[in-house]
Amino acid sequence: MTKHSPFRYFKTSPEIIRLAVMMYVRFPLSLRNVEDILHERGIDISHETVRFWWNRFGPLFAAEVRKKRVSQMRAYSNWQWHLDEVFVKINGETHYLWRAVDHEGEVLESFVTKRRDRKAALKFLRKTIKRHGRPHIFVTDMLRSYGAALKVIGNVDKQETGRWLNNRAENSHQPFRRRERAMLRFRRMRTLQKFVAVHASVHNHFNAERHLYSRSNFKLNRAAALAEWRGLCAA
Repeated sequence: MTKHSPFRYFKTSPEIIRLAVMMYVRFPLSLRNVEDILHERGIDISHETVRFWWNRFGPLFAAEVRKKRVSQMRAYSNWQWHLDEVFVKINGETHYLWRAVDHEGEVLESFVTKRRDRKAALKFLRKTIKRHGRPHIFVTDMLRSYGAALKVIGNVDKQETGRWLNNRAENSHQPFRRRERAMLRFRRMRTLQKFVAVHASVHNHFNAERHLYSRSNFKLNRAAALAEWRGLCAA
């Protein structure tokens, strides 16, 4: 069966589409900010075009990035997950964004719910385990929903809690919060779920952890990530 290119009905080159999606999702820019930056490069498009592109191609790019990384992350023998949830306002109503982050800062899963009870925690854990497998340790805060959900799936003995143990998950919320402010928050739960899934994959892909490398190695890693991005969904 022939695999068709997702860009086949678009007059704009794939390179420009990838660039626009990367700029909007990766950096705390608005749609009009991306339009102005591309205009300075001689690319005349509307901010609504940028919106259409990220809605159309963002999930495709994120799925391709995630597919390449999941198999690599499963190889960890002492894999440790940090689980946490944050409050998110959607049209003035409080929702909860659950996030799973591993011990190296990779965002594994993002899940939006209306409640913060055992049922929501269990659904979040089952979804994450189905995609990534089971870790060696679950690090959580003191929310009792985690313990109840882990008891159902038979991993309550792998749970660890502590005052500062979960700082990895707490810090992982910061890039999303910056994007949330730039987007003036969200209006629908479905849009939030879609965006956080795309944002997590893009953040993982370009997170070169520059504080762990020398300047020369960081530049090599950054160039490799950018070259891999430019090849996503290539025919």
